[in-house]
Amino acid sequence: MPDQSVLVVEDTPEIRELVTTVLERAGFTVRAVGTGAAALEEVRRDPPDLIVLDLGLPDADGTEVCRRIRTETPCYVLMLTARAEEVDLLIGLAVGADGYMAKPFSPRELVARVQAMLRFPRTAAPATAEADPVLESVRRLAELEVDEDSREVRVDGAVVDLTRTEFDLLAALASRPGRVLQRETLLREVWQTDWEGNLRLVEAHMSNLRRKLVAAGLHSPEIRTVRGVGYRLVAA
Repeated sequence: MPDQSVLVVEDTPEIRELVTTVLERAGFTVRAVGTGAAALEEVRRDPPDLIVLDLGLPDADGTEVCRRIRTETPCYVLMLTARAEEVDLLIGLAVGADGYMAKPFSPRELVARVQAMLRFPRTAAPATAEADPVLESVRRLAELEVDEDSREVRVDGAVVDLTRTEFDLLAALASRPGRVLQRETLLREVWQTDWEGNLRLVEAHMSNLRRKLVAAGLHSPEIRTVRGVGYRLVAA
């Protein structure tokens, strides 16, 4: 594993020390701060590969901190929250977080989640098609365009603002239109993990993705749920 850095943003000293210790023992370079303002300073000074972000910070709401982090760096964001309600999860993911863990959490599980996210660092150059990059990278399905080179999604020519994870989910579906992709398949392709505890993440991100596409005026194709299995992208 290459030298990878993690920024821990947690205002409770005991939890901050615990997270720092278990990640350092796992081989990561760890910095730790206790406020949103300090987190943004650290991100601007030296962007980490991943941020473990507490939602309950003393100086700012964690979702707003996440939104501002997203304007500074594409690094992974793993939220820690004592508020496990669905609305908190959806709001957190909507502003660009890649995953969440509810407190109290298992240190072993935390390390496993961080390792899974960083298995494919986001600083790596994207793969490009050798044959014909224009034809290979842009998928057009009725009103929808998914451009993998520019990582843009357009509905009737207008760009839709998606998070990195939402784009990856849509790109996976658009690469196999009409086919059902199991939630476990999406976990492996988008999050590079097989841990079934993450299945709720797929559902929450998919909910946000659908909402944004509908708000952008997309009528066809649409993301359909295959109950108990997964999702597929089909003509409406």
